[in-house]
Amino acid sequence: MTTPTTQTLEVPGAVLTYDVRGGDSNTQPPLLLFGSPMGAQGFGTLASHFPDRTVVTYDPRGAERSTKTDATTQSTPDEHADDLHRVIAAVGGGPVDAFASSGGAVNALALVMHHPQEIRTLVAHEPPAAAVLPDRDQILAACADIRETYRIDGFGPAMAKFLVLVTYEGPLPSDFADQPPPDPAAFGLPTDDDGGREDPLVGQNIYTCNAYEHDFDAIRAATTRVVIGVGATSGGVMAGRAGTAVAARLGLEPVTFPGGHGGFLGGEYGQTDEPEAFAATLRNVLEAGS
Repeated sequence: MTTPTTQTLEVPGAVLTYDVRGGDSNTQPPLLLFGSPMGAQGFGTLASHFPDRTVVTYDPRGAERSTKTDATTQSTPDEHADDLHRVIAAVGGGPVDAFASSGGAVNALALVMHHPQEIRTLVAHEPPAAAVLPDRDQILAACADIRETYRIDGFGPAMAKFLVLVTYEGPLPSDFADQPPPDPAAFGLPTDDDGGREDPLVGQNIYTCNAYEHDFDAIRAATTRVVIGVGATSGGVMAGRAGTAVAARLGLEPVTFPGGHGGFLGGEYGQTDEPEAFAATLRNVLEAGS
């Protein structure tokens, strides 16, 4: 695999940065690897396991190298889907194959709704589509509270609440919002407010991503082969539960991937899960649809 070539792309309200790694084979379409708000940096290890494919990674609007005209505003899955549509056009057009993680999976499913011809196989790993869960009201109230906490108190207190939410096993109880706020220091997070209000996770995407409601009829009608992935060790937390519920709405059985929500990470952001086994499973899934 060649050294990544970095490009920028102006889109409405943002300038996106994306990377292209040339592969050894010209027989397969490009493979897009992306998350949200995780940027291209998070997919370096996973990309290295596909030297035969042209691999495209990118930073979503407002994250890492991609800037927004106003980074204090919320971004929506529809905006991200349009950004992905434009990135695909910039790298030669579809159909492409795609692996999308977390919020990126929510955005990728929105892309299939709006541009069903652009993705051949989509592997959507643990989309946190809370709207399909029975405890959706508790989850969305928690997400709204996280964003409001960020607005008032800053990153540390908001991120601590986020970590409690995303690691909670099983449906949220009705009194989840009544529990005392967690101590940011217990998570190694800052307790002082640095004044910033541009964080892509707890500021720009935390509510809009989780509250998004997909058109499952449109996704089922698309030519895209959709595969929903759920982590072997994360099926009981919100994103894993939502992935299973999304699969059910699409009439699919979820595919179990090694590791947890970030099973593909190989040291990125200080996290290492099961990247080799994860990549092998992804390759098998993609080849089954080629």
